Amino acid sequence: MPHDSGHAHIDPKSGDRRVSIAIWANALLTVAQIVGGIVSGSLALIADALHNFSDMASLVIAFAARKIARRPADERMTFGYGRVEIVAALINYTTLILIGFYLIYEGGMRMIDPPEVAGWTVVILGGVALVVDTLTALLTYSMQRDSVNIRALFLHNLSDALASVAVIVGGTLIIIYDMRWVDPAITIGIALYILYLAFTEIGGPIRTLMLGSPPDIDSNAVIQTMRDVEGVADVHHVHLWQMQEHEAALDCHVVLTDSGWDGIEGIKTAIKARLTEQFGIGHSSLEFEHEDRAHQDADLYGHGKSDKS
Repeated sequence: MPHDSGHAHIDPKSGDRRVSIAIWANALLTVAQIVGGIVSGSLALIADALHNFSDMASLVIAFAARKIARRPADERMTFGYGRVEIVAALINYTTLILIGFYLIYEGGMRMIDPPEVAGWTVVILGGVALVVDTLTALLTYSMQRDSVNIRALFLHNLSDALASVAVIVGGTLIIIYDMRWVDPAITIGIALYILYLAFTEIGGPIRTLMLGSPPDIDSNAVIQTMRDVEGVADVHHVHLWQMQEHEAALDCHVVLTDSGWDGIEGIKTAIKARLTEQFGIGHSSLEFEHEDRAHQDADLYGHGKSDKS
C-alpha cells in the first residue's frame, strides 16, 4: 500500500527549529548530569548522561541529515540526497547499541562493589533530566511518524525519559534505605531497554540501505497487477526498492504478447497508472520484450538466468 501518514506535516523550517532546541537542551543536561554523577558517585546518573550525550550527537547528525536530504539531485548523486537520513538513523541506532553494551559492563562492575552514592543529587538531576527528556520527546513526537531519522531520535529521548524516572526511583531508595546496589542495577536495566529499542528498530534502515523491497508493499501483488494488464504475457527481472524512506521504485522486464506489442505505449501507461494508484510506486522503469524474443528461464527477481533463446 502507498504511504499515508494520515496527519498534517510539519514544514522543514519548523522541524529544524524543534531539533535545534532539543540539541541545546540535551547539551546543557549532559554537562549537568556528568558533573552531578561525578560529585554524587552515581553511575546511573553518568549512564543517563552518556545516553543524553548520544542523544545530542544523534540530534546533530539528524539536523545535518535533514539539511542535506533537501538538496536536489545532481551529477554526483543522481537519485538525490534523501537516503542520508537513513544513514543517520543507522548511525544513531548503532550508537545506542554500543552504549547499551558499555553500560551493562560498567553496571556489572559496580554491582560487585557498590560505591557510596549521594541520593539527593541523583534525585534532583534526575528530575531535571526527566523534564528535558520529556520536552525533547514532545518536540520530535509529531515528526517521527514521517521519518526513520527522527524516529531514531524520538526513541532515544523516550528511553531517556524512562531512564530518568528509574534514576529518580533509585536515588529515592538510596536516600531512604541506603540500597547502593540499586544504582548499578538500574544502570543495567536502562542498558537492556536501550538495546531492546535499538535492535527492534535498526532492521528498517538496514533493509532500505540493502535495497530491500518496501515492507508495506506486497511484491507478489505488484507482479500480479502488472500481469493482469491486457497484452502482458509475463514479467521477470523485477527490482522493487526504496529510493528514499517514503519513495518506492520499481524496474523490471515486461513480456508482451504479439497484439500487446502493437499497443506498447498504452500498456506502459496502464502499468504505470496501476503502480501509482494501487501501490504508491511513482518511479518505474519498464523494459519491454516480445514474447517470441523474450529471455528464457529468467528469474522473477534479480537479474539471473538472462540468456536469450
